Amino acid sequence: MRFNRLDLNLLVALDALLDECSITRAAERLNLSQSATSNALARLREYFDDELLVQVGRKMEPTARAEGLRDAVRDVLMRVDSTIATRPEFDPATSDRRFRVIASDYTQLVLGPHLMSLAQAQRCSAEIEFRPQVNNPQRDLERGEADLLIIPEPFTSPDLPRETLYEERFVCLVWRESVLAQGNLTRMRYENARHVMMVPPNPTGDGQSYVASLVGRAGVHRRYAVRTYSFGSVPAMVVGTDLIATVHARMAQALRHAWPLEIRPLPFEVPSMPQTVQWHHYRRSDPGLQWLLDLFRRAVRRMDGQGA
Repeated sequence: MRFNRLDLNLLVALDALLDECSITRAAERLNLSQSATSNALARLREYFDDELLVQVGRKMEPTARAEGLRDAVRDVLMRVDSTIATRPEFDPATSDRRFRVIASDYTQLVLGPHLMSLAQAQRCSAEIEFRPQVNNPQRDLERGEADLLIIPEPFTSPDLPRETLYEERFVCLVWRESVLAQGNLTRMRYENARHVMMVPPNPTGDGQSYVASLVGRAGVHRRYAVRTYSFGSVPAMVVGTDLIATVHARMAQALRHAWPLEIRPLPFEVPSMPQTVQWHHYRRSDPGLQWLLDLFRRAVRRMDGQGA
């Protein structure tokens, strides 16, 4: 298919080349030979009258013209995918589709079992692939590289549709035999204790978790004994120690029987966390995506005991 003398198949190649900045990696992604990908780049250079990718040392870098084309090309491909490639109906029992969901391990831990149980009840044959929340996950959603993003509300993109799934509060976890499990957990005891901290590759890229930012805004100071990259490993770090962890309440409830842990309320006030889901506005009419969104809504109700 051509438009203004441009073979539109070349836009797919251009998108891969600008993403990878490598003919070899772009060829692998496109399932083409390196010579075919090089030929595509040559045709693109001729059409746009620009080098598009130039060799700088051992790597290739996009020109200013290529940078200006990057988002426009992705936008065109997203429109094609959402309006032409998307099937008008979706049957989870016969679909071979792969849904890509960006979510933290906390979300997978508390919501995943309910989601998969509901999918099993529908004999779902589609695949749900969870991906980590690396820096700027909104970019992956905007570029069509993910279907859903589940993330705290302050990190959401104002340019994409969003819906609040539930509100989460925070609690403290201590080892059942620690000194902190005895008596009331006051603010002074909390500040004097040593803490387990989750340091995620989070959406802000500042190395600080959402709960850490809330505690900091409350004017509370903490000393850290352990820093980890996983929400799910935080409770395990507390066992056998006098350390304390500030965690999501639903995760604490889910894990308190797996480990000898006690749950204590925070000795100061912090706001709850609205957990939201976002998707690309081009896909708002995608029946498969609407099915998945509804599955997450039902999973939340099931998780909170409001009925399956």
